[in-house]
Amino acid sequence: MTLGISSYSLQQEMNEGRMSILDVMEWVKLQEAGHIEIVPLNFDLLETPELIEAINEKSQQLDLPLSNYAIGSDLLQTGVELSNEIERIKAHVDIAHQLGLKTMRFDVGFLPPREATIVRFNELLPNIVSACQEIADYAEKYDITVSIENHGYFIQQSDRLITIITKVNRDNFKLTLDVGNFLCVDESPLYAVKKCLPYASMIHLKDFYYRKTKHPLNQGFFSTINNNQLRGAVTGHGDIPLPTIISMIKDSGYDGNLSIEFEGIEPCLMATDIAFKLMTSYYE
Repeated sequence: MTLGISSYSLQQEMNEGRMSILDVMEWVKLQEAGHIEIVPLNFDLLETPELIEAINEKSQQLDLPLSNYAIGSDLLQTGVELSNEIERIKAHVDIAHQLGLKTMRFDVGFLPPREATIVRFNELLPNIVSACQEIADYAEKYDITVSIENHGYFIQQSDRLITIITKVNRDNFKLTLDVGNFLCVDESPLYAVKKCLPYASMIHLKDFYYRKTKHPLNQGFFSTINNNQLRGAVTGHGDIPLPTIISMIKDSGYDGNLSIEFEGIEPCLMATDIAFKLMTSYYE
């Protein structure tokens, strides 16, 4: 296992224009991280293909491995829109290959809590499975393992994730396992991580403050699927039992990468620095 940092953790700096993805890579190297995960939220490598070469050159210059390529996508569409989205994801698989990566994550899609029902899941499951199979089969020619992640309310519960993965039934189709995101659907992280570890190709170490109250708390808090309150925390400072989870990961035999993923309201450079040092101490 190798501990690194997701570029998503520094999204505050990139959104404000203070850092580019290349600047983020330099900062991550200064933290002595083992790798960087590339999450293209405020840049698009389809639209700026010259940045692919720049990222590769920076990776080599810094001796900073790239670990995973994580894009947003929506497979909950139908007809031509779904076909177009599958083709767009395949184009990003090509980019993952150009970056020299062997793992890539795409999204199934988001639904608001009221619509993220098991009835709706069962209705959309055949289309989701078919789309994921097509993408996995395309990625197989590059020996790339593609994955979905537990987020977006709709595909966040451990049982739904495992159902999709087993029905897709491809050796190169797995899970980007975010240890914190299960709280968004009020599922025990300990219980869910243990169930999902056998399917993981990438792990995100994230933390939340979790409050069992129906009253909105504002100031960075948002509602879970059952209207409890969550706020992103410095990884290791929140309510998720990360020392126990990291021990569980180590005992499982998982040998892939782990990324710090911060999405709180604290200044992201400080928060990510603290999180990486703390998780390194747990990891060792």
